[in-house]
Amino acid sequence: MAKTAAERQAAYRARRKEGDGDNRLNTWISSSSYRALERLAIHCNFTKKELLERLIISADSVVLKTLPEQSPERDTYLNGGKKEL
Repeated sequence: MAKTAAERQAAYRARRKEGDGDNRLNTWISSSSYRALERLAIHCNFTKKELLERLIISADSVVLKTLPEQSPERDTYLNGGKKEL
């Protein structure tokens, strides 16, 4: 019996999750932000995914440079806002 579109999509997502270590991001953004993302991606010759990844990594790097190497603030940042005990 043939799979439904929903079943094929669920199988695809399960394979993606197991395979390459990527994480799914599903969110809504404003139209103006989306248009800006499209423009930037085209301008930089990146996919929207590549551009988002580069922007996120760049912003993370900027924050990390402001935090001293061995500091509670850096540890908290790297632990997603959770303080170590």
